[in-house]
Amino acid sequence: MNSPGTKVVVITGASQGIGAGLVDAFRRLGHRVVATSRTIPPSDDPDLLTVRGDIADPATAERLAAAATERFGRIDTLVNNAGLFISKPFTEYTREDYEAVVGVNLTGFFRITQLAVEQMLRQGGGHVVQITTSLADVASSAELSVLAALTKGGLQSATRSLAIEYAARGIRSNAVSLGIIKTSLHQGENHEDLARRHPLGRMGEVADVVDAVLYLDNAPFVTGAVLHVDGGRAAGH
Repeated sequence: MNSPGTKVVVITGASQGIGAGLVDAFRRLGHRVVATSRTIPPSDDPDLLTVRGDIADPATAERLAAAATERFGRIDTLVNNAGLFISKPFTEYTREDYEAVVGVNLTGFFRITQLAVEQMLRQGGGHVVQITTSLADVASSAELSVLAALTKGGLQSATRSLAIEYAARGIRSNAVSLGIIKTSLHQGENHEDLARRHPLGRMGEVADVVDAVLYLDNAPFVTGAVLHVDGGRAAGH
């Protein structure tokens, strides 16, 4: 049984970077976590359940939702963190690039969110958070990103639609729209150049994203919001 104030949080893309930071943060708060990625290792923590799989495969979403309800009985928060970014000139994207990005960013979001919302309806409420990018709002000549804009822009629109559809039934939906965050994804790149692409003059830290997600998860009067954690990029640069 869950004690009062304890949530069950499902996190995709959870083995490293932002996802791993979110897992650690929710566990420090005493919440139970169900975490997935293609490479996530088993957990010895009884309140952290890991499910290995590719979120682009709907069968992974089915196993993830089933594991959460079988082990912990509910899903209070879903963080759709898994994402794939491929930067190329538009005409150089291959069909494989397209299918890979759409598979993770959209298909991966779609099925696990359906299953989580179904469970949230049964229990009387919940919260869904999407991790998106400021490139969906403001294009940058320095970052070729049509597939990111196509998929993450779709997530931002879906975030608002979910918020309105389920507001009266106790389910909130929000998004955190990111600038360039300092993770292993950017290892070997010129961090000074990446920092200059933000009006605040620095890259984001994993902690910046974690703080934003935790704020939204504890903000009961906030739904349909796209919270920009992007160093000012969405305002112009």
